[in-house]
Amino acid sequence: MSPPKPGLRAVLAHRDFRRYALGRFCATLAWQMLGVAVGWQVYATTKDPLDLGLVGLAQFLPFLALVLPGGQLADRADRRLVMVCAYVVEALCAVLLIAFTLSGSREVWPVFVAMALFGAGRAFWMPSGQAMVVNLVPANVFPTAVGLNSTLFQTAVIVGPAIGGVLYALGESVLHLPGALVVYSVALVLMIAVIVLIAGVRPVRAPRSTQPLSSQEFFEGLRFVLSRKPVLGAISLDLFAVLFGGATALLPVFAADILHVGPVGLGTLRTAPGVGAALTAAWLATRPIERHAGRWMFGGVALFGVATIVFGLSTSFVVSLVALFLLGIGDMVSVFVRHLLVQLETPDAIRGRVSAVSAMFIGASNELGEFESGVTAKWFGTVPAVVFGGAACIGVVIVYLRLFPELRRLDRFPVPKA
Repeated sequence: MSPPKPGLRAVLAHRDFRRYALGRFCATLAWQMLGVAVGWQVYATTKDPLDLGLVGLAQFLPFLALVLPGGQLADRADRRLVMVCAYVVEALCAVLLIAFTLSGSREVWPVFVAMALFGAGRAFWMPSGQAMVVNLVPANVFPTAVGLNSTLFQTAVIVGPAIGGVLYALGESVLHLPGALVVYSVALVLMIAVIVLIAGVRPVRAPRSTQPLSSQEFFEGLRFVLSRKPVLGAISLDLFAVLFGGATALLPVFAADILHVGPVGLGTLRTAPGVGAALTAAWLATRPIERHAGRWMFGGVALFGVATIVFGLSTSFVVSLVALFLLGIGDMVSVFVRHLLVQLETPDAIRGRVSAVSAMFIGASNELGEFESGVTAKWFGTVPAVVFGGAACIGVVIVYLRLFPELRRLDRFPVPKA
């Protein structure tokens, strides 16, 4: 008879993990609120969907340039301090957005500068944050910790946009202030709280390399990923699927011009994927996937593509919410499988660099997906751009089923590498 599986209480017994998880929750909450405000403010100013894509591109370029050095730093420095410094940079991003709003400028390039600063900060906190979780809890509760962390993340994804939309509307109608100013100010307060929480974490320090920096070490994470077919397949599948299925970048256009629901409706639309993902994450926190992991991942990405097509064709607010809800379920399943596979398959000595490679792929899919959606919407129209993205996502699944049979046949997750 196998021993009982450790529950949430066993994970929450670890003080450092509690502070880490709460800090990440507050950071996600802040940036989900900012996402609503930035999207609505930029589109209300220019009425050009391409500018929404440029917001994503502005984040991606510095992220791409810095994420591999960020992973290298995560394997040599205190991962906690790396995260704190990165979150300070992101707090400065909120300060810049506040200054832009107070200036009353009709030029949106300062927003792109602020988003580039955010991308630079994310290049450092993402590898360190992903690599640090396994050091905060014992191996036997790590899958539960991942599930709980995902639940908190998705809860913030639910609550953040809703709060952002309401604050934006209340700021203009009740406080008679620019709605974006109210959202950015609250987000700044949250980021300060994040810095305090993460600074109080005392992680178990993993062995650090004493060898001098070299180009070989710099690319070691990438070489490791390329040598592990299931890991490469899982990471790149997410990249191409979300790259083509980046419909969320165009939500301000749908809210303003197709569904006519205003900033509060935009917040609700951005919340819907989080609801589906959070419910899925809560389920996975107590009942982690143990068998047929590869099939679960392919199924999740396929559902993501189908839901994207339905959303693109919908002119009903309710149908759009349901489609985005299902999109969130599919996304959460694939994220869960990918995260566990990458972290458990990777030795701790290079976990930061491998996490940086994973983060680079994720960043490419998210931010370049936003840019791709903005460009295709500019060229072909908003609805055709979203439908094409969903269909391309399904096509990627079909191709990957043949290209990566090792991932398709993946059954159980590997034992954590020391």
